Amino acid sequence: MTEMISSTILLILIMDPVGNLPIFMSVLKHLEPKRRRIILIREMLIALMLMILFLFSGESILNFLNVRTQTVSIAGGIILFLIAISMIFPSNSTNTNNLPVGEEPFLVPLAIPLVAGPSLLATLMLLSHQYPNQILNLIGALLIAWGITAIILLLSGLFLSVLGDKGVNALERLMGLILIMLATQMFLDGIRSYIKI
Repeated sequence: MTEMISSTILLILIMDPVGNLPIFMSVLKHLEPKRRRIILIREMLIALMLMILFLFSGESILNFLNVRTQTVSIAGGIILFLIAISMIFPSNSTNTNNLPVGEEPFLVPLAIPLVAGPSLLATLMLLSHQYPNQILNLIGALLIAWGITAIILLLSGLFLSVLGDKGVNALERLMGLILIMLATQMFLDGIRSYIKI
């Protein structure tokens, strides 16, 4: 149960729905609210299918590569640490809204990479390798994290009006700080297990 809660928090932090709010709004701003909602639900479902696929295939891929659990934990800690750093110190050079005016997004950039990005898919593979006997808990954690992300993104207009740009930025940095702590713990757990071998 503890693993499920920590996995849920971890996945929500990596999906970063609050940080993605402004991008989702800018990509969908030219669409009617009803159509915006349909597209958002469609993209979230595509992202969910992809995430479940990686959750189930992750263990097989890592076993095929003959990667040990300790290595997975250390690598996972480093990856999450880098994600957290980018959340705390965001780069303004990335622009994900490359769609022609009036065109509806499909798959890119909303489903991939904003929701189911490389970092999230890698994390799902790492979790499936770390907890091979708790796949049902991991599925539960993924569904909860996905559901919370979907709700936040569906209520994007409300969140942006309540929080404002500064509030969104502050919340994203707070999430980054929490993620750094989780990443450090994962890294130290991997080092501790490796030393015991």
